[in-house]
Amino acid sequence: MAGAGGGGGLGGGPAAMGGSDLQWCFSQVKGAIDEDVAEADIISTVEFNYSGDLLATGDKGGRVVIFQKEQEMVSPLRVAVSSARHSCGARGRHSPYVAMSRLSNKSRLHSRGEYNVYSTFQSHEPEFDYLKSLEIEEKINKIRWLPQQNAAHFLLSTNDKTIKLWKISERDKRAEGYNLKDEDGRLRDPFRITALRVPILKPMDLMVEASPRRIFANAHTYHINSISVNSDHETYLSADDLRINLWHLEITDRSFNIVDIKPVNMEELTEVITAAEFHPHQCNVFVYSSSKGTIRLCDMRSSALCDRHSKFFEEPEDPSSRSFFSEIISSISDVKFSHSGRYMMTRDYLSVKVWDLNMETRPVETYQVHEYLRSKLCSLYENDCIFDKFECCWSGSDSALMTGSYNNFFRMFDRSMRRDVTLEASRESSKPRAILKPRKVCTGGKRKKDEISVDSLDFNKKILHTAWHPLDNVIAVAATNNLYIFQDKAN
Repeated sequence: MAGAGGGGGLGGGPAAMGGSDLQWCFSQVKGAIDEDVAEADIISTVEFNYSGDLLATGDKGGRVVIFQKEQEMVSPLRVAVSSARHSCGARGRHSPYVAMSRLSNKSRLHSRGEYNVYSTFQSHEPEFDYLKSLEIEEKINKIRWLPQQNAAHFLLSTNDKTIKLWKISERDKRAEGYNLKDEDGRLRDPFRITALRVPILKPMDLMVEASPRRIFANAHTYHINSISVNSDHETYLSADDLRINLWHLEITDRSFNIVDIKPVNMEELTEVITAAEFHPHQCNVFVYSSSKGTIRLCDMRSSALCDRHSKFFEEPEDPSSRSFFSEIISSISDVKFSHSGRYMMTRDYLSVKVWDLNMETRPVETYQVHEYLRSKLCSLYENDCIFDKFECCWSGSDSALMTGSYNNFFRMFDRSMRRDVTLEASRESSKPRAILKPRKVCTGGKRKKDEISVDSLDFNKKILHTAWHPLDNVIAVAATNNLYIFQDKAN
């Protein structure tokens, strides 16, 4: 199946779940309105947890901000306490996400699924590699949640070199009445203790604490581009340009190299690893994509070093359409398994492809994201936009796909209805419950009303990171330093 290339024809949104059309409407926007965006505030990753109750974002400043889905009825006191305890961000700065919801207090009490700031912490700091004379940025490349096992939540975050396991926990009680120290923490003189006291727990204002439980470092020579938690919930993989390592969550001082494509002579290097992910149900299976537009599926049962793939997915190139930019635009920037594990989705520069794991020769579905840019590849190459790495995501039922584009546009494709839509993340349409209008790009000829010319697209406004709630029709879209949350009208 080939998807349409330019605009959208869904009236308000794709039929992502169920059989009827969806209408997407604005829910919230987080982030500062300032025109001058600080580099550190640009969002670099977005991820829902397994239940969808928590939404985490990472930015180029090394911070992680976690939003929590509030209950249908939220008391004003709970909102006030939540805002107060999180009003100060990392490094003594105010978090740019706090208090930026466009919903009034009245609508706040009756809104369903509003996300409010739950915790903000500094995950990574800038470092310097003295042996290689290289600066290591604090930018968060990926965040991955672990399935919840107890009251606390755990997530993995990584920059270019170091992966950290964070524990996010709540504390609403404190112990008082210690024998060896006073209430202010100072030690008491043992000779003045005349009676034995039993400490008691007293209620206190709710505190959310983020503490690093494991630090996985010194295993990657090149920049980490992917981390993926295994379905066994005990191991995870991390991938850089040339290698993929397998880690155990409890062991930080060693990892196992399971893929190594580095040639003996680096001049013979022809491709790099761009993304990797574990299968959602089979703990021995993972895939990784390359800059040549190929995907390799590996089975860890076959050998310890998975240099020999089990399956090789590649679409034959049409010789008539080959150009100088063919290899660049065929590079895969993201690969994602469907929730069912039957399919996988890949994103290259111009399209999204869905592959059946049982058919390696060609994708079963191809959707053009912004085909109208094919004629602009030369200018996109000159301004380096052609190297942008767009991510993609599945709906909770695997019936729809979402990925980003330029001009703060994002594209949604309905697999069953064979329809697509272009929507825009914009503050102009950020009124509560405002229905998003489909946008269309005019590629030539006379421009119709409500259409935008391809020449007037803003390539500095790009949506690289998106996330879809695992259970509901709620989506999160990162547009520079702003996080937009949309939901279907039924919500």
